[in-house]
Amino acid sequence: MTPSRSALLVDDDAHILEVLEMRLSAMGFAVTATQDPEEALAALGTRGFDVALVDLRMEPMDGIAFTRAAHGLQARLPVLIMTAHGTIENAVQAVKEGAFDFLTKPFVTEELRSKLARALSERRWARDRNLLRTVGETLTSGPIDRVLHVVAEGTMETTETERAVVFLREDGRLVPKATAGASATPLDWLAGAAEAAMARNESTTVTGADGRLTLAAPLLVRGTAEGAVVVENPSYVIATGEDVDLLRLFAAQAAVALNNARELSRLRSGALAALGRVASQVAHELNNPLGGLALYARVLEERFAKAGDEEGVQLTRKVERAVKHLGELVTDITAYGRPPELKREEIPANALIEECLSLVQDRVADKQIRVVSNLDAAVGSMLADARELKKVYLNLLVNALDAMEPHGTLTVRSRSAGENGLEVSVEDTGCGMDAETRARMFDLFFTTKANGTGLGMAIARSVVDRHGGRLAVDSEPGRGTRIRIELPLRGTP
Repeated sequence: MTPSRSALLVDDDAHILEVLEMRLSAMGFAVTATQDPEEALAALGTRGFDVALVDLRMEPMDGIAFTRAAHGLQARLPVLIMTAHGTIENAVQAVKEGAFDFLTKPFVTEELRSKLARALSERRWARDRNLLRTVGETLTSGPIDRVLHVVAEGTMETTETERAVVFLREDGRLVPKATAGASATPLDWLAGAAEAAMARNESTTVTGADGRLTLAAPLLVRGTAEGAVVVENPSYVIATGEDVDLLRLFAAQAAVALNNARELSRLRSGALAALGRVASQVAHELNNPLGGLALYARVLEERFAKAGDEEGVQLTRKVERAVKHLGELVTDITAYGRPPELKREEIPANALIEECLSLVQDRVADKQIRVVSNLDAAVGSMLADARELKKVYLNLLVNALDAMEPHGTLTVRSRSAGENGLEVSVEDTGCGMDAETRARMFDLFFTTKANGTGLGMAIARSVVDRHGGRLAVDSEPGRGTRIRIELPLRGTP
């Protein structure tokens, strides 16, 4: 029977090494024994071990230094320090430095067995504790992109593999949405393993030409495979049933999170649409009195001007600005609650972006912002509503400029996306957004600006959706924001 546990044994005494190797083998361990600490560290760098037994006094590297180096390679590896009676104080110091426990020479079989069992139990408990923590984070995380990254990171850590990737099916192809770890294997090959698991609706094991073992578990949402979690092991690692169970657990959590995110999006869309309709009715009732206030303010301004009352003129101008702001808010609410029918016409795609850039030049100059415009001339024209798209581009540009301190960089790009697609991105070097802000940025009336209406991004996404496109956000606090829009060039695909 193949041993299910592995032990690394390091001692510069060849006789002790031989005896202890025999005892550990009899206990069911696959033993790697060496007199050279550097050789032992090299082994740790290429494979995983369940426990290590290390002599305290070795040259040129003692047991304490070895423990530190070993934990740099495998953080949760339990290390038992072996020592003679005369060096117990040093052994205690080794435990303080991170060793799990110490064994006294000559070895007592029951002590050896007991401390090995405790070490293995503690290692398993540490892994299970980490698993529970990670699953808890997965269930409480908000945005789906964050959830998927937690799944990838947790899968890699708890299964102790080289790389974990979460794939989702989008537009008929598998797309890697979250990755943890690294290896030289192409993602396309891992996508093949994901396809195999999704086709079978169950966990699948695939062995590559180089001997690497890949495990894949499907993400089943209401019985349909929407993607897969894939983990990649080095050739020397043998996957156990426990590894497969862990992978299934994380795939199930990812599927639950994906389903919850879709349900939340559906409910939120319905609620916002209803709120938009109510807001539109209220806005309609506000239009007439606002028009009257604007007229009265102009009349008062003229009277104050004739009377030479400059203070009165300034006050009425403040009233006019406030009324104008309210009027713009009413217009935005009406636009969201009752979006106009799209009037598609042939327009040069890049020219519309350049026009919007010219409209924000005053803001650019005020903050001395560096603008990088990388518009692909090969894009050509598109069939779209220029007036509606201008709202989107202007909103993104103004938001980017507002998010930056002086001397920041605004980057605008356009490029072809497939045979019938345009991709436009607006990127800034501003303050960025945290997970909560990203999750709520399209909610009606949600804003982080002192004078914002909270309607701009909701309207922008509505316009993009009505054009048959998609809007994606990539942002981290302190790292700026990149918003990417994908639009069909010739109407809804």
